[in-house]
Amino acid sequence: MPNIHGSLVDNKTRCIHWHSKKDIIAIKFYCCGKYYPCYSCHEEHEDHPITVWPRDKFNELAILCGECKQQLTINQYLSSGSVCPFCNANFNPGCSFHYHLYFEK
Repeated sequence: MPNIHGSLVDNKTRCIHWHSKKDIIAIKFYCCGKYYPCYSCHEEHEDHPITVWPRDKFNELAILCGECKQQLTINQYLSSGSVCPFCNANFNPGCSFHYHLYFEK
């Protein structure tokens, strides 16, 4: 399993900023290649701005399910309907409001 950075509160990738039952993903940031639970954790722990994933890289593994620890491609995550395709755990559908911070439109 990749190392998860940030202000974690449990082993399912929840952090001090987002810690509901469904906040169980971590995102590998394109700019530094490190997994963080959210953009706020990245901003607090890194000294560089966030760079979004370019659309032509959406087939790379960049999402980690905190429940089963499987990695998903960005395309798998975006088309998942907020459900892990490996373990059927529910992801927070509200994360879609922040996609512009992580993924090119």
